[in-house]
Amino acid sequence: MKFMASNGARVAALLAGVAVVSSCGLPRSGPTKSEIFAGSVMRQGDAFIVSVNPRVTRATAVTPALGFSSAFRNAGVIGSDIIRPGDSLGLTIYENVEDGLLAKGGLSQLDEVQVDGAGFIFVPYAGRIRAAGNTPEALRGVITRKLDTQTPDPQVIVRRLAGNGATISIVGGVGGQGVYPIERPTRTLLSMLAQAGGISSDPEVTRVTLIRGSRRETVWLSDLYTNPALDIALRANDRIIVDEDTRAFTALGATGTQSRLNFPTPNISALEAIAQVGGLSSSLADPTGVFVFRNEPAEIANNVLGRTDLQGTQRFVYVLDLTEPNGMFEARDFAIRDGDTVYVTEAPFVQWNKTISSLTGTLNQANNLAGIAQ
Repeated sequence: MKFMASNGARVAALLAGVAVVSSCGLPRSGPTKSEIFAGSVMRQGDAFIVSVNPRVTRATAVTPALGFSSAFRNAGVIGSDIIRPGDSLGLTIYENVEDGLLAKGGLSQLDEVQVDGAGFIFVPYAGRIRAAGNTPEALRGVITRKLDTQTPDPQVIVRRLAGNGATISIVGGVGGQGVYPIERPTRTLLSMLAQAGGISSDPEVTRVTLIRGSRRETVWLSDLYTNPALDIALRANDRIIVDEDTRAFTALGATGTQSRLNFPTPNISALEAIAQVGGLSSSLADPTGVFVFRNEPAEIANNVLGRTDLQGTQRFVYVLDLTEPNGMFEARDFAIRDGDTVYVTEAPFVQWNKTISSLTGTLNQANNLAGIAQ
């Protein structure tokens, strides 16, 4: 019996030793705080580790400033149904005499009058007239005045036979993509978006980009709703692109879930980012170890550290301690940027509990083996 008990004790000791050794490699959600701090440039790594405070928050608060320039905002609305080069017009001219200047009977029709590349048309006895930039009604007045000096009381009708006049194109997250004419009810951006069926993407993160010639400018849809000055007048050949914000951040560690998430609003704080993934895990998270990993451009890096010698992109790890008196406020004010990684470390006792659980399970197995041996 002593021999069997001795064997059982040896098995228990052996298994306990294995458990102690294996506890060094127990599963966990990521690095510990000490391992992250070991990556500092002050130790053996190449990352700057910075505690978040109001000065750091201000230095890193770089968010996309979207909006239209004064050149776009100050452009006045254009008249509806503007004639463009390449349009085909139909002209009907009534003269108040039987033996008219243009035709006998006083009625003459000029079909398929082409607006040339320079924007002009030719009308007999009226000469070369600029049509582009005018509405059909304005052009009618011009032709009438030209003929009035040669035939009494002429009456002119101008019709567009072919051509789109002033048009814009809309693509992306709208109800109906396509080419739309600029008409009296749709001479501004919001009215044209409504004409295209409205917005089909999430309004909170929708951007509206307007391309005019070589210029490309973008505005948040929500700003269009709240700021009437951004509801700019459209111009012929404008291109409108409606798309959702593609910025995203990654959440890892002791949070409610670990995933990559798109920005739910134009701006998001560290506190909101944590809330997006279900908050801190109440059974795992260490509220003193919330980290934001980011690559900072040299300009911001020098500003944060109060230096001028850094060049190129720098690795930064920002530290948030939610247990400090102003910790929650700092997390609320610290802005998350595109590509950030938000990581929450596990509380120290979590690894301890895992070790104890591992040892307890191993000891139970040892006792079972000892019982079998006896």
